[in-house]
Amino acid sequence: MTSTDLIGYVGAFLTTCSFVPQAWLTFRTRDVSGISLGMYSVFTVGVALWLVYGIRLGEWPIIIANSITLALACAILGMKLRFEARAARPRWRHASDAPRENPQ
Repeated sequence: MTSTDLIGYVGAFLTTCSFVPQAWLTFRTRDVSGISLGMYSVFTVGVALWLVYGIRLGEWPIIIANSITLALACAILGMKLRFEARAARPRWRHASDAPRENPQ
């Protein structure tokens, strides 16, 4: 392994690991209010393209890092969509639990 490869692997490891705390916090708290849907959507597509780029070049640091980052980004994006949709739904279970209008 060359020093250039080592730099690539260390950089890939560090940037990929930076997503683990966000994914864990989001999973644990179910709080997605601070996550931008637009930003994470664009970011996820960008990571997917980096992965394709790495595959086409045959560069393992790029392939490994972006495979893991893509999985984490997809998990965070999926949680954003799932938890935000769940939060937007009404909280009542039956029609009788729904808020009533005051007839006047």
